[in-house]
Amino acid sequence: MEFVCYNHWNQLPDSADALFTQTEKDSMFFTRPWFENLTDTALKDGESILLACVINAGDVLAILPVLKSDDHHWQALKHLYSSLYTLLIAENNQQEILECLVQGLNQSPLQSLRLEPIAEDDANMQSLQRVMISAGFYADRYYRFYNWFHRVQEPSFEAYMSARPAKVRNTIARKQRKLEREHGYEIRLFMGDDVEPAMADYNTVYKASWKANELFADILEGTAIRFAQKNWTRLAVLYIDGKPAAAQLWFVVGAKANIFRLAYDEVWKKYSPGSILTQYLMQYVIDTDKVEEIDFLTGNESYKQDWMTERRQRWGLHCAKQANKPEGWFKSLIGRIKNL
Repeated sequence: MEFVCYNHWNQLPDSADALFTQTEKDSMFFTRPWFENLTDTALKDGESILLACVINAGDVLAILPVLKSDDHHWQALKHLYSSLYTLLIAENNQQEILECLVQGLNQSPLQSLRLEPIAEDDANMQSLQRVMISAGFYADRYYRFYNWFHRVQEPSFEAYMSARPAKVRNTIARKQRKLEREHGYEIRLFMGDDVEPAMADYNTVYKASWKANELFADILEGTAIRFAQKNWTRLAVLYIDGKPAAAQLWFVVGAKANIFRLAYDEVWKKYSPGSILTQYLMQYVIDTDKVEEIDFLTGNESYKQDWMTERRQRWGLHCAKQANKPEGWFKSLIGRIKNL
């Protein structure tokens, strides 16, 4: 085994695809299109990527995608929109692979490494932390945010919806009747090649919403289009009087539906178009996509409890070479956590 670093995705051997096939079932954020889109659209001035890999006889056994900087304090290849991160690693001989990876990192110019957000029960990251400590690194975890989700155990959308709060069900039904009676509406679902042109309607809704202008339009559009090429994108738009009034962008990867972006035109707020659209997509991913999990990604907003049933925590892992750990680092970290 050997530790090898690449500076671009097209330098990876073709054997890396096996790792992505293995991990994409766990999260959209572990897929190659996600990482490649971040590389193309999200890097800031002075940032570049490094793919820290373990290779054996041409087979890529591990990939740790990171952002490197001139001061050698590296971090996960992620963005504000990243809700999960992990080490991609083959299922066999993991201890040997991890030891090779950590030895390579130890011999690199790396001074510290911040990996986030990670699942509390991510066995790959737990193992990486143990091996880094054994190699002499300081390594510790810190809380990042809550994540609401629902494991789909109901046989149908109808059964799922019957378990939602009565207030939610009744409000949506009443608003649907009112909207249909006073204006009429249509919902269209865009997938595949239809996604790219339909993003214009999404952007129209977003600009008319309560949210600020989309700061990361290139990242969002790049993800929607790349994922659409794999039939992972679900873009639903609700039209009132023939004009886009609400839009939601979901991604279905593996057996998981990810609720990515929601927006509605405030002119139509009294009809709850966002809730009507959420109900529509819930029905589609449960009855048609047959997903096993629905994920509301980042945030602890109270409305998510109307649709989700469980909450979990996401964490960060900070590692530093002991000789270079800055004085007062722990107090500084505690201060940052308190301000989250």
